[in-house]
Amino acid sequence: MKRVAIALLGLTLLAACGDATPEPASPAQRCRHRRDDGDAAAVRARLEEIDALVSMWRESEDLREAHASAEAAANLVVGPNGPGYGDRDGDGEIAGANDEGLLPGIDGTPAGLASPLSTDGCVARDVLAGTTSDPAAAWAQLDDVLAAWTPSSNTMPQLASHPMRLVGWATLTLRSDSLDDAHEFAGHAALHVHVAQDALDC
Repeated sequence: MKRVAIALLGLTLLAACGDATPEPASPAQRCRHRRDDGDAAAVRARLEEIDALVSMWRESEDLREAHASAEAAANLVVGPNGPGYGDRDGDGEIAGANDEGLLPGIDGTPAGLASPLSTDGCVARDVLAGTTSDPAAAWAQLDDVLAAWTPSSNTMPQLASHPMRLVGWATLTLRSDSLDDAHEFAGHAALHVHVAQDALDC
């Protein structure tokens, strides 16, 4: 009887030790831990800034305000070497001026705030989407999509990068003289900001 009790005690201790051994972190846990670092924090802060601008654009009371907010949001995505960066609305000021955009510039410089997260599957798919491997080609695709866009043919889904789609909607807003259109385009832009934000936590 004693032998049985000792054997059962030994099995219990082994089971307890097995339960106490930590399991390897899941990919989501590893990503969430890494997303707390400085690189991820910088991306999160930039997306929050862009989100606030898109809200201003969406709630703007006149075209001047809509254009200024759209300009700032687009500039914060593309950075100083990105397409159209600068005084997009021609008011003499660069709204959203910055030293490094969320995405890489056309020639790959600056690298873009999101580039250090390029090994993260969600960020690579929804935010960067090929802009780190061939930024010139990625930005050229934006030009093609904008050239083909019409109110009855939305070509934006051809762009894999959601921040790049936001730049597309901002560009259309800056080309428009309709406040209603600007508000509609801002609604699309807001969805893409939120997808990019979700990519940090997927």
